[in-house]
Amino acid sequence: MLRVLTLASLFPDAARPTFGGFVARQTLGLAARPGVEVRVVAPIGIPPGLARHRHYRALRGLPTREVWQGLDVYRPRFPIVPLVGGALAPRLMARALLPLLRDIRRDFPFDVIDAEFFYPDGSAAHRLARALGVPFSIKARGSDIHLWSDYPGCRGRIVRAGQAAGGLLAVSSALKADMVALGLPEERIRVHYTGVDLDRFAPAEDRAVAKARLGVPGPLIVSVGALVPRKGHQIAIAAMEKLPEATFLIAGHGPHRAALEAQIAAAGLADRVRLLGSQPHDALPALFAAADASLLVSESEGLANAWVESLACGTPVVTADVGGAREAIDRPAAGRLVERKPGAVAAALAELIAQPPDPAETRKAAERFTWDANATTLEAHLRAIVSSHPGRSC
Repeated sequence: MLRVLTLASLFPDAARPTFGGFVARQTLGLAARPGVEVRVVAPIGIPPGLARHRHYRALRGLPTREVWQGLDVYRPRFPIVPLVGGALAPRLMARALLPLLRDIRRDFPFDVIDAEFFYPDGSAAHRLARALGVPFSIKARGSDIHLWSDYPGCRGRIVRAGQAAGGLLAVSSALKADMVALGLPEERIRVHYTGVDLDRFAPAEDRAVAKARLGVPGPLIVSVGALVPRKGHQIAIAAMEKLPEATFLIAGHGPHRAALEAQIAAAGLADRVRLLGSQPHDALPALFAAADASLLVSESEGLANAWVESLACGTPVVTADVGGAREAIDRPAAGRLVERKPGAVAAALAELIAQPPDPAETRKAAERFTWDANATTLEAHLRAIVSSHPGRSC
């Protein structure tokens, strides 16, 4: 039996049902494997003195332990210092979690800690694993390497945790290369692609009918991603000025919403560019399947789940040539890689609208991204770490 303690600060809860959904789906897949038991620790950071602030009030009310979709999930709180406390986060998280993990080990003697985000989770896992005498793994997803490694005081902690880990995971070969450049051990990094539910994410029988259900008469472009500057929604909106017949729907929430609303209004695009806000994951298949193309011109990515879900729906992707984009957009039917400029984005979209690829051919680019393959790879990775740990076997 392989017993896994999954550490994930990105994990859904009642207050944030779509938060870290990709982590939850991966964890459910691992827990479903024969011979594997999983418990989840999903720590919630709350600033001291701000627990009653409206932003944190709902989080404060969450249960500290619950069964979530069959998983035993602990939700301990730990203190955070917003804006300036990034370098302190791993220490504060580990200090809060260590008594809990010691308590969990009394009836669930876990073999390995599986940290699902490099920072602060991975650095905290480094401290916890050392205190408990167990091996640990860290998965890199993109911004945890590209963003956090540039924060003061964080890069060294990321490198030290990665060098101490029994094994590392990267969501793309491109991200693996970035990790190696940062100083992480190449021989211990395994590429671990995301999965997609190919039954739920599938082409529409009739794209025009699917558009009509959304109230869209002409070309439709969709984007799924947080409303933050690095996702490039501002570039995408500017591109829509050059596509007067197209409707653009953006699903996501974040601090850049007000700026995007102002840009939409100033450009006179309010009748055909809409911010949908955060959407439940169950709503995404219909959105992707109705679109002529999906669009995400991020300045950095690991390998975006939105790319793979769009492809599975037979909808080509227009994205910047960043991260693992070439690993997903690997054929003409899968879409276009473009410069992060409105003109280049608009030209690629116009080409796909005028000459749409066969949805079945587009979908083939997603068929290797399965949750079964994801779970199989993860189990093998964790078992290898446990087997190579001194005094342990699995």
